Amino acid sequence: MDHDRTAAERPLNDVEAKARARQLIEEAYAPPTSYRDDSPSYHVPAPPVAQPGRPPMSQKATDASALMLTGSVAALSLSGGTSLVLYMLGQVDPVTLAIGASAPVALFLAAGSLLRSAGRAKADAAPITHTHHYTGPVTNHTQVHTSTKGMFGRTHNHNG
Repeated sequence: MDHDRTAAERPLNDVEAKARARQLIEEAYAPPTSYRDDSPSYHVPAPPVAQPGRPPMSQKATDASALMLTGSVAALSLSGGTSLVLYMLGQVDPVTLAIGASAPVALFLAAGSLLRSAGRAKADAAPITHTHHYTGPVTNHTQVHTSTKGMFGRTHNHNG
């Protein structure tokens, strides 16, 4: 006797089962609900407090600071070496002292000149070769526009 059972205990017929399934699917795929708490906040912002270590800086300022620290270490070792050489040369005449003091600078300038000439030699050593393959008649028109400007006569050639 089905009429003695409650509605929750009785099995659903096909129409009711399909309706209940559709209801469950719609609830599952319904957009989520949200809640916004508009009650007043009791958070009071605190003033900034200095932290131990380096002060906060931008990335550019941090990079410049690291570069200055590195440069100071290099300058300290170079000046220490120069001081040692000058101390050792302190018992000699002034001409020898001047030569000993200017030798590191001359060495630095000579190394720079050597690197520049090596770079130029590398650029001049391998000429660039362009090879073009065409099928059919080819006409090549080249126009060179030359302009000389400036106090020392700088010339610019533009292909156009």
